[in-house]
Amino acid sequence: MKLYYHPISGHAHRARLFLSLIGADVEIVNVDLAKGEHKAADFITLNRFGQVPVLDDDGTIVPDSNAIMVYAAKKFGRKDWLPEDAAGAAKVQRWLSVAAGLIAFGPAAARLVTIFKAPYNPEEVINRAHGVLKVIDAELEGRLWIAATTPTIADVALYSYIARAPEGNVDLAAYRNVDAWLRRIEALPGFVEFGKTAVGLNA
Repeated sequence: MKLYYHPISGHAHRARLFLSLIGADVEIVNVDLAKGEHKAADFITLNRFGQVPVLDDDGTIVPDSNAIMVYAAKKFGRKDWLPEDAAGAAKVQRWLSVAAGLIAFGPAAARLVTIFKAPYNPEEVINRAHGVLKVIDAELEGRLWIAATTPTIADVALYSYIARAPEGNVDLAAYRNVDAWLRRIEALPGFVEFGKTAVGLNA
């Protein structure tokens, strides 16, 4: 099993983190984005969008971080991380959608401005980030995990870009419940840190 990965991609970290948390035996293959390796013909055969991460499980190719987590949870029978009952699965899916939507266009986009000079309006994406963080902080009031009584792939999907939101000038100081939740994830056996970049509030 190979994971095509880049160390400053939150999407790639999300996939690597989950595979580590469940103890999956995976080879990490670094894709040099600066050299355009993600746009090379051989990589495009793995993912036509030219994006990391991509999982290659002995010829079964799975692009997309959330899809990789679903695949791995199913492959290894980890119902603890991805419930199979209708209500439990729906609760997880709700937050996977948030990770792919509001998180991607909020804290993740704000971070792209400071790291890659992405052409987003900083005020707009920072405000969007605070909007979703307020919802998540409220959701975590009185609970340990976002979708269940134990950690699920929903928590992993949200973690990376929230943890590094300060790199996009998104201050997490006001979000007490989010901060405690981040620390709980970081205390899980098998946790892999998402490397820090000296930009934004971390500069």
